[in-house]
Amino acid sequence: MTFARRRRLVRRQRSSVGLALVAAISFLAGMTDAIGLLSVGDFVSFMSGNTTRAAVAIAGGDFSRAVLLLLGLTAFVIGNAGGVIIATRYRPHAVLLTVSAMLALAALIADFREARFLLLILAMGTINASVEQIEGLPIGLTYVTGALSRFGRGLGRWVIGVRNNQWLVQLVPWSGMLAGAIAGAFLHLRAENLAIWVPFFVAASLTLVAIRIPRRWSSRYVQR
Repeated sequence: MTFARRRRLVRRQRSSVGLALVAAISFLAGMTDAIGLLSVGDFVSFMSGNTTRAAVAIAGGDFSRAVLLLLGLTAFVIGNAGGVIIATRYRPHAVLLTVSAMLALAALIADFREARFLLLILAMGTINASVEQIEGLPIGLTYVTGALSRFGRGLGRWVIGVRNNQWLVQLVPWSGMLAGAIAGAFLHLRAENLAIWVPFFVAASLTLVAIRIPRRWSSRYVQR
């Protein structure tokens, strides 16, 4: 096997593992978001929606809800920042381990609605740092507006003759989040407050899987 062929093979394997991880994490995010929405009443990973809801709350004079939503936006930003620090100083699987701990704590404080809401948002912000790119292509894990936008722009370029199919990758996080949200809604309707334990077990399982990914591969999933 020539060096060039071996390099292409390794790249293909690395990309496949990365995309599988993206699909699984997006599934986790969709599940957590659906459970959070049904149990708390607001999104825990869709910050565009929470921004609009905060604005509507301010306009309607519901300042206590507006403050909670703005705190959620702040928690999401802090989670992203913290996730990058963890992924850079340690390894991406350490991000998943941190998220697992947050989800476990959120399940334990089910009676404290506001605290649970903010903790779930913090976890969803943090998890974005576990995989940021696949072979240089930007990937979003807990939100799909950007993915659908990139998919649409890629489709437009394909229509006008640009034969680059990399934009199809953006369907991975969208489909993962859709499937996860369906599963999360199903779980909440049947288990209510106990449903959040399922995302914890999924995150813990993903942590064990991510540990087995070679460092030279996982380091390419985050931006430097």
